[in-house]
Amino acid sequence: MSAPKFLVADTGLLDDLAGTQTPVSFKVKFSEKPIEIVHSLAKWKRFMLGEFKFPISKGLYTDMDAIRKDEIVDSTHSLYVDQWDWEKVITTKERDIKYLKKIVKQIYSCIYETKISLTKKYSSLEIAIPKRIHFIHSEDLQRFYPSLTPKEREDKITEKYGAVFIIGIGYDLDDSKPHDIRATDYDDWSTIQKIGRKETHGLNGDILVWDSLSKKALELSSMGIRVDKDSLMFQLKQKKEEHKLTLDYHKQIVSEKLPLSVGGGIGQSRLSMFLLEKSHIGEVQSSAWPKEIIEESNKRGIPLL
Repeated sequence: MSAPKFLVADTGLLDDLAGTQTPVSFKVKFSEKPIEIVHSLAKWKRFMLGEFKFPISKGLYTDMDAIRKDEIVDSTHSLYVDQWDWEKVITTKERDIKYLKKIVKQIYSCIYETKISLTKKYSSLEIAIPKRIHFIHSEDLQRFYPSLTPKEREDKITEKYGAVFIIGIGYDLDDSKPHDIRATDYDDWSTIQKIGRKETHGLNGDILVWDSLSKKALELSSMGIRVDKDSLMFQLKQKKEEHKLTLDYHKQIVSEKLPLSVGGGIGQSRLSMFLLEKSHIGEVQSSAWPKEIIEESNKRGIPLL
């Protein structure tokens, strides 16, 4: 489907990235409400599944472009966001860790096969990629590396395994802080799942690969099983965002009019960086950069688009 570049405000479809960023907006002649440039399409995609009555196991994908004006730009972050976004209708029984892992393995296998094909075709590409992705929960990751920050934990575990999927991002860990912030109204980061005798929170996560150029973990995809009625109510209460229940989108989840779904986004520029072994996102994407980043890149002989 064609992706929207902007949507009418105050419908609940726009993503405020957990309240950390404000959108670029403008006024038009036909609407009293402002029009806002999208940050992501997480909620819009699920709405489309319901609007066009997609059957179970079917879904959509789209080529998404966004502007995040408040982003702190660096070698992997830009004001411009480009993703392959996807969303799929699932059943109640598929809302579990087993199904989430199945989807992650399918996505990662595509990344692996592409990387192998490129390496065979271009002799200048040398960075290896593991055939299998390693799964770990954010709660376990914190227990393994309690003295490290979440980003340092990501670097540590991704360097060890090469490719990792961190499960359960958004729920408060033992130190009363989440591994990373996630919005309350699309990914389910609170539902308790039993793995053997252990209970863990969350049905979402991030795909990370080891970037040997920067010596850091590189996030390629954020994805997850979406909230149902119960997890939405719990997460809104946890973050004191019950006011969102007045929005049309949230009303449809509570009334169970929207289908259950799983979805995510795969960063196009990030993936291109990794596959082509580039050290800066500006080598594969045209954007606006601060003067100090341009000067530093020039010193290192890195041409920015």
